[in-house]
Amino acid sequence: MSVRSRPGSGWRRPVDGRRTRRPLTPTERVLRLRRRISLLFALTSAVGLIAMGVLAVRSDSGRWREQLDHAMDADTSWALGLLETDEDGRLDTAVLADTMNIDCPPLTVLLADEAEAEAGLTVQHAPAKPCLTVGREVVLEAGRAAVLAEEPRGFDRRTADGAPVRLFALPFYAAEADGDDVPQGVLVAAADASDAQAEHRRLVWLVTGGCAVLVLLSAAVGHVLSGRAVRPALAALGQQEAFLADAAHDLRTPAASLRTLAETALRGETDSADVHRRTLRLAEGMGRLVDGLLTRARLMSGTAVPARQPLRLDQLVEAVVEEAGEGRAAEGHRVRVEAEETVVVADPDLLRRAVGNLLGNALTHGHAPGVPADVLITVARDGTVTVEDSGPGLPPEVADALFERFRSGSGSTGLGLSIASWVAHAHGGTLTAGSGEHGGARFVLRLPTREE
Repeated sequence: MSVRSRPGSGWRRPVDGRRTRRPLTPTERVLRLRRRISLLFALTSAVGLIAMGVLAVRSDSGRWREQLDHAMDADTSWALGLLETDEDGRLDTAVLADTMNIDCPPLTVLLADEAEAEAGLTVQHAPAKPCLTVGREVVLEAGRAAVLAEEPRGFDRRTADGAPVRLFALPFYAAEADGDDVPQGVLVAAADASDAQAEHRRLVWLVTGGCAVLVLLSAAVGHVLSGRAVRPALAALGQQEAFLADAAHDLRTPAASLRTLAETALRGETDSADVHRRTLRLAEGMGRLVDGLLTRARLMSGTAVPARQPLRLDQLVEAVVEEAGEGRAAEGHRVRVEAEETVVVADPDLLRRAVGNLLGNALTHGHAPGVPADVLITVARDGTVTVEDSGPGLPPEVADALFERFRSGSGSTGLGLSIASWVAHAHGGTLTAGSGEHGGARFVLRLPTREE
């Protein structure tokens, strides 16, 4: 089944009309995991904050109602002590009206009507000019609910003007009544709840806004923490991709050359001895490339840790030059060494590779075509190794990115120089490049000495 895709889209559309999602890369999966971790962190924080906010709001809602009920309970209890009965057993509210100002807060006395079933009540006394105009039916409803419950009750109601009001109904009993009798009546008080509800709304908005800000803050913190959590995975994936890119870039040319050489040998167009020599050189070059790739991968991943020890830098450089001379004796290159006795603290294997890479770069690129290379290596007492060639020098556009992979120019991958730079920095030193005294390239490797 053929598949057509739209550039830049994550979907693929087969010819039959169905769409399938493009598989995610490892980096995309890690980034998706980071987003999920951030979302989970934000949701967890949001659930906790919302739960605490709801508890705070409900607690405040019950608190202001309890405060109003407590104040009205005190008023109704005081008023209950002022109620008297006459000789006929009828309730007398004259003392109550004369003693207390029952207009504000309004206090209504309701009597139970024995002829009515289910808490029938009649108004015994009501304020003439109450400060809160609560409907008669609203007051009676609150009184009936308290009588039926046979306990004090509070209610949220509204005045005739639509303002919020809190009603409190206190049932009372006749003086000679025992616990089995129904209430004789009920006192109903009213209190303005506008200020309390306004304060409660402010608290609700404050809690809501605070929760929103904290959720956003927790989401940001979760995003940062998840980024730090997946950073090693992203770094490992980046190193893996870099290694694959290096391997593909480095091995493509020698593999193609080896195939061309094999095809030429099969056609019988060249001498078998020459084919073997060229094949051997290609195999050695590919071996060095693979070794360099693996070394760079180990260095960048941190698996290769410098094993530092005191060593003679001058002797190490002379050994590297001697090994390189054995392999390039037939090419006519000239390498001179001017070394002073120098002791540095470094990893001998890594330092040998770094010096070898600098020397190999000079022998490969530090001369004109067809002319043998002339390289001078100087080792100073301060731990400085200078490699200077007599080639065409460094172009200005290459010098700034010389130690990046694939950027050393002249067809080289730049792995050797990038490894040498990493070795220098891993030992607390530096590697710089510039122009030599005779116009060629000069590389200066500085390492800390034992005295430092």
